[in-house]
Amino acid sequence: MLSTQLPLSQASWLVDQFEPVRNMNEWRMEAWQSYLNAKLDLYEQLSGEVEAKKAWAEQAGAKSWNGNGSGKWRGDQMGKGIDGEGGRGISIGTGSGTRERVGGMPKPYPAEHWAQLEQCAALLAERMSGRQLLAAEAEALLAAEPAMPPGGWRAAAQLARLQGRLQLTAALEGPATRRRLAWLGRARSAPRCHRCGSEARQRVPCAACGLAACAYCEACLALGRSRACALLLRSAAHGAVPARGEASRGTALAPTGGGLARWGLSAAQSAAAAAALAFLARSPAGGGPGRFLLWAVTGAGKTEMIFPLIQHTLDQGGRALVATPRRDVVLELAPRLAKAFPDTSLATLYGGSSERWKDARLTLATTHQLMRFYQGFDLVIIDELDAFPYHNDPMLAHAAASCCKPEGNFIYLSATPPARLQREVALGKLAHAKVPVRFHRHPLPVPKLINMPTVAQCIKRKQLPAVIVKHIRTSLQRDAQVFVFVTRIAQIEAFVHLMRRNFANISIEGTSSQDAERAAKVIAFRERSIRLLVTTTILERGVTIPRSDVFILDADNGLFDEASLVQMAGRAGRSLDDPAGRVVFAASRRTLSQVRAVAQIRKMNAIARRKGYLHSPVPK
Repeated sequence: MLSTQLPLSQASWLVDQFEPVRNMNEWRMEAWQSYLNAKLDLYEQLSGEVEAKKAWAEQAGAKSWNGNGSGKWRGDQMGKGIDGEGGRGISIGTGSGTRERVGGMPKPYPAEHWAQLEQCAALLAERMSGRQLLAAEAEALLAAEPAMPPGGWRAAAQLARLQGRLQLTAALEGPATRRRLAWLGRARSAPRCHRCGSEARQRVPCAACGLAACAYCEACLALGRSRACALLLRSAAHGAVPARGEASRGTALAPTGGGLARWGLSAAQSAAAAAALAFLARSPAGGGPGRFLLWAVTGAGKTEMIFPLIQHTLDQGGRALVATPRRDVVLELAPRLAKAFPDTSLATLYGGSSERWKDARLTLATTHQLMRFYQGFDLVIIDELDAFPYHNDPMLAHAAASCCKPEGNFIYLSATPPARLQREVALGKLAHAKVPVRFHRHPLPVPKLINMPTVAQCIKRKQLPAVIVKHIRTSLQRDAQVFVFVTRIAQIEAFVHLMRRNFANISIEGTSSQDAERAAKVIAFRERSIRLLVTTTILERGVTIPRSDVFILDADNGLFDEASLVQMAGRAGRSLDDPAGRVVFAASRRTLSQVRAVAQIRKMNAIARRKGYLHSPVPK
């Protein structure tokens, strides 16, 4: 039906848009030629690839096209096979193919190789389970496997596709149909990347398919070039594991019951984990994966709370994924998960990981690695969904949505959920549980708001106001480690010099995302070799320093929103030996973000006091 000269983007679109016509099985070559040309004309109108099609026609020449350059198909080119070439169409029908044909169809696959082909197709489908990979990645996945049958792994892939165990498509989505375009209210749009969901607006001459303007996706280029003519292999969809198990019978839901007791959770942690387990045990409601928010204050022990949820999924025979935005968090969590689940295979994925192709029941990955998965997990846990780079990145949100099975579940973890999710919670549209207290059961430090000039003014005047000097000296006298947050990387060096002039007897350093020695300085700060650290929001989360106080300068700056202020304030009071750390918002004016951050902290303390979780009184 389709020629090898047809780019995969167009061949895949023809397959997707295929509509049976009466008596089609009796058509002769001319009828098929007319049908294909009509469809390709529509593709041209919808995609705007007129110039690309003309260039393709010129390059293909009279062998594939007639001499008038109109782009009409010649019957003698119908029926060419794929024959191992990437980015080509699939052949069925008559014509001069590379193999003999019987009754318009290829001869059966050689009998002596059929058993091997079936075994390889089964192996490929198993290795591809829950994944979506470009052809080059599929080859890497199979590199260590036994020799493939005649025709290579593509023959096995084609058989797996015909058996419904694998999906084959172009890496970029074809143009929308007229009906869909009308519904969207636009004439045409750029093709979208199947892998990351981004629009592919870049076009370049392509040696793989011969087009003068082959579209490709820039957004996910780091994972390999996703082109209009690139083959994308996707796992066939698998149903999620049964929702109801031990949790639904009640044994795992009791806050101190057998299902939670082994994890040593606090009362607040147990209540939240029990609520999440009850959600996982519910009957599927349909309409896509379920969503549950664990809204836990900074330092509440979110990692420990997900252990029972992972165990529940594994007990049901499912696969679980823990995704976090940053590589350093992945490396920190890996040994903790391995210790918690010693008998479960664990894959740890990040840029440069040696376990890229490892099959595992439990996967820990940075959010960018999710683009290599497709409907592969029964449980997807998104840690720090409000953090960079996941926050406000549609590409990573698309990757997360694609990797979960349609009947699976998402668990979101956050101390500062995005406003959209907070609204859904308020309206009762998002199931959730709040953990309003830290593991040590002391209240969160409530920020104190003080007035002071901007950091830029202090640097210009070469002088710190007395009020901030007094508060920092108080923290140093009580032997605390001092975080000083500023908004601009460019201000750090000058402000460090200014701080050293005022506190000459202590070690003061500065660090930022551009500092090659950041990790070493954080370690020195934790070990108290550095007593005061001037930094930016790069350290607003993921860093725990015992006995620390926090000073946020220019707290009225627009770069510090409510979430950032809460996260930075959350660096104080995290240790059991010093739960009442000090937090200061220093600014020339009071903003809504500051007021809301303080209100959120006070609200969590009030909830914790009302539920009886606190050891000590709530600070004013």
